[in-house]
Amino acid sequence: MVILVTGTSSGFGLAIRRHLVSKGHKVYGSSRNADGSDSYTLAIDVRSAKSVQLAVDKIIEREGRIDVLINNAGMGIGGAAELATPEEVDLQMSTNFIGCTNMCRAVLPYMRSQRKGMIINISSIAGRFAIPYQGLYSASKFAIEGYSQALALETKQFGVKIVCVNPGDFNTGFTKARKISQQTIDSEDYKQSFARVLKNVEKDELGGGSPELLARKIGKIVTKRYPRFHYIVAKDPIQTLAVYLSLILPQNFFHWIIRLFYSV
Repeated sequence: MVILVTGTSSGFGLAIRRHLVSKGHKVYGSSRNADGSDSYTLAIDVRSAKSVQLAVDKIIEREGRIDVLINNAGMGIGGAAELATPEEVDLQMSTNFIGCTNMCRAVLPYMRSQRKGMIINISSIAGRFAIPYQGLYSASKFAIEGYSQALALETKQFGVKIVCVNPGDFNTGFTKARKISQQTIDSEDYKQSFARVLKNVEKDELGGGSPELLARKIGKIVTKRYPRFHYIVAKDPIQTLAVYLSLILPQNFFHWIIRLFYSV
């Protein structure tokens, strides 16, 4: 299969690409800073529709098709939701959500014409329930969830399969790369609570699973004839359980559990 994976310079994307290549697939990766030395790594800034379209067109010119798109590129900003600046909101949403829509918009016309294809959007358990002081990140993943549901309903008639994968905590470069809200650090009301929660979040991330666990799961999904819409992938079964509890427990009670768990 011809597969395009975004954000392959590190973390999930790098692990996914390596695993899929090991399974014999022809895999194109992407990085904003690709220098052209590897013909299978394209320079893509997912925030730029033009950048995305140029890269997709290049693959189509070479291969004639794209069988699977894996939207993995993303980033996170930690801080109080109230104090998020317009610039932070724009950066978070344009990278995680708008980037996903740019990729889908560029690839789907080709998948529709060939009447088959699969799009895997890497969401998060934070896209199923909000994480304190990760509000912008959660919002971007909730947006991907809603967008993916609509795509699944609309593109099934063309033989296109839409999948949302919800990873729990994994030990990737995401923790180190997280941007921190200066406004939250400077806030007398929020800073102590934020410091406690961020410490717990980072502890869970650094103690999380290896990216290869997710990569192996993706490797199985791409070969499925009838994949599920949702896949929760987590090393800690408590995180998987939390997703299901968020669906059945009264919201106020579930929020109490989350505040307690993260020491808000």
